[in-house]
Parts: sequence; C-alpha cells; structure tokens
Amino acid sequence: MDRFEGRLGLQQRVLPAYRAPFFDALAAACSGGLSVFAGQPRSSEGIAPAAELKTARLVHTRNWNLLSGSFYLCYQPGLPAWLADWQPDVLILEANPRYLGAGRAIEWMHSRLRPVLGWGLGSPRPSGPLAGWRERSRRRLIRQFDALITYSRKGADEYRAAGFPAEKIFIAPNAVTSRPTQPPPANPAAFSGQPLILFVGRMQERKRLDLLLRACAALPIPLQPRLWIVGEGPARGGFESLARQVYPQAEFLGPRYGAELESCFAAADLFVLPGTGGLAVQQAMAHGLPVVVSEADGTQVDLVHAENGWQAVPGDLASLTAILREALSSPERLRQMGAASYRIVAEEINLENMVEVFLRAIASAFASFSRLR
Repeated sequence: MDRFEGRLGLQQRVLPAYRAPFFDALAAACSGGLSVFAGQPRSSEGIAPAAELKTARLVHTRNWNLLSGSFYLCYQPGLPAWLADWQPDVLILEANPRYLGAGRAIEWMHSRLRPVLGWGLGSPRPSGPLAGWRERSRRRLIRQFDALITYSRKGADEYRAAGFPAEKIFIAPNAVTSRPTQPPPANPAAFSGQPLILFVGRMQERKRLDLLLRACAALPIPLQPRLWIVGEGPARGGFESLARQVYPQAEFLGPRYGAELESCFAAADLFVLPGTGGLAVQQAMAHGLPVVVSEADGTQVDLVHAENGWQAVPGDLASLTAILREALSSPERLRQMGAASYRIVAEEINLENMVEVFLRAIASAFASFSRLR
C-alpha cells in the first residue's frame, strides 16, 4: 500500500461507527497521522456515532443544526481552531454547501499553499424551493476544491457535469468491509428445504420492508421463502403488524452481532435490501450471497449488477416480486451469482482499495501544490 508522507485532516458532519475502520486504515497510511473533526448526529437520524478511533485522532465538536428539510444548514464551531492546532498538509472536507464554514477552511489552507479535497456523493440537480440558488452554491463550493472523491461513477458524472475537471475526480467505491480472509463458502447446488431470504439493517420506513413482505406473499406457494429480518428500529412494530397480516412466516430476529450475525449470513440463500441504505450489502457479498437492492443514490451501481444480483425499481412491488420469482426459481444460478459477489468484494470493493484511491487523490493534489512552494 502507498503512503502519504504528511499530516492529513478530515472533516465530517457526523462520524458513523461503521466508518471508523476506514479512518483508522487511512491514518495508518499517513506518516504524520490523521485527525478527524466531527460532530454528533441529530436524534432523529438514527446514526450510531463512533465514540473513538484507534489509530486516527478524533476531535469532537458540537454541530449547530439550523432549519430543516431543503433549507437545512449545519455549522461546526471550532473548525478554524482545529486547523490551527493540527496544521494539516492536506485537508478533506465534505463537499456539501449546507455545511457552513467550508469556505473559510479552504481559504485558510490555500493561503498556506496546502490543498483541499472534497468528498461527496455527487452533485445532483436540486429541485424545489430556491433550486437555482442551491445549484449555484454547490457549484461555487465544488470549484474551490483541488480534487474530488466520490463513491460512484454516477457521482463522478455529476461532478463533471457541474464543470469540475475529469482528471481531478477520483472514484472510491463505498466500502465498509475488508477483503475476505476466509475462502468463499461451498454452498450446495440445491436449496435445503425452503430458500431463505435475509434482510439486515435498521428498521425505518425508508427501508421498505413492507415491499419485501408483500413481494414474498405474492410469490407462488412453492417459491415462498423463509424470511429472516435482522435489526431494530422505530418502525419494527409496524412491520411486525403488517407481517402478521400478509406474511406471518416472516421471523423478526432482532439485532444480531458477531457470531450470531455471521450465522445468519451463512444460512441465507439471498440477501434483499428493498429500500435505501445498504451497509450490510457488502457483508452479504463477502459471505458469497447474491443480492437484491433498490437503487437510490448511485453508490450501488458499481456494487450490484447482473453478474451478482438485481436492482429493483425503487418503491415498485411488481419489480421486486418479479425479481424474487426469478431468483428463487434457480438455486444453481444463485450460487454462481454468490460466487461473483465474493469475487467483487475480494478484488474490487473493499476497505483496502478505498484507502488506495484516497491516497492517490491526496498524492495528486499534494504534488500540484508542492510545485508552487
């Protein structure tokens, strides 16, 4: 793995617990270390924040959350003081104009001939109130960065469409797991009794478990699967009530961790994420499972395709039902797709490769500024 011979600073509105391994791995590749500046989530978000980092340095701030919805803004006090204290050679900021203070941070770094990279999902065209003003604000922020890092080809295309130079855009597919260290599972060609579908995630309305329950119920009886739902959340009661009405064989297992969660992945034949999110998709793939997702922000386009799964039309019951019918009709094909999932996580989309892309982006921007000194 390459290394960055300097000090790296990185700002996050919130540091989710699932992101901690990535930041620690990135810190290990920086000779001067990594300092992460982050605040706490709003209570309504359901985000589990990281309490600490093992290798990177975590500096907490208190987010000032202003307004809501399309007008939401966030100010993080202490950002200039953190920069002055840490003195990063390179800074990475979230590329989001809703987060106030980014302009001052960029100005502080550029006045010292130090580069600033933006990290974001992309730059989709806004809609609704003040759409034109919001788009101009986003483009104005984007133009100030010296390089951009995004999760997907879709995000890269949006940044190019916003006028950012293609050669300064780096795609680091969103990874939450390391390369598998165990060989792929040797699953039998046929199902052992009823096929088993697995969902793992926080139970929120946006996860659309209602679609999954109704899709399973709409299948021919010989194809109807066992359905394990792993997780907890505010919508659990409503989903359980619906399951009793439309698909009573669904089992709500509650939160599972460690060996208990591993056994769920090992027992499953197919992983399905009918709504947004998707942190568990890569875990499922690392266990050799084919996956069904509902495409939302573009981060899953590079992860799930015809080789290893399906992308359902968001919110479309007929689309999800047709996919489940196709998937459960051919166990042999599911095994082949599961092997492809394992290969993708082992070779392409994992924490190690994500760190490598960040290091390439950092090195590119740092080299450009080094010539100016």
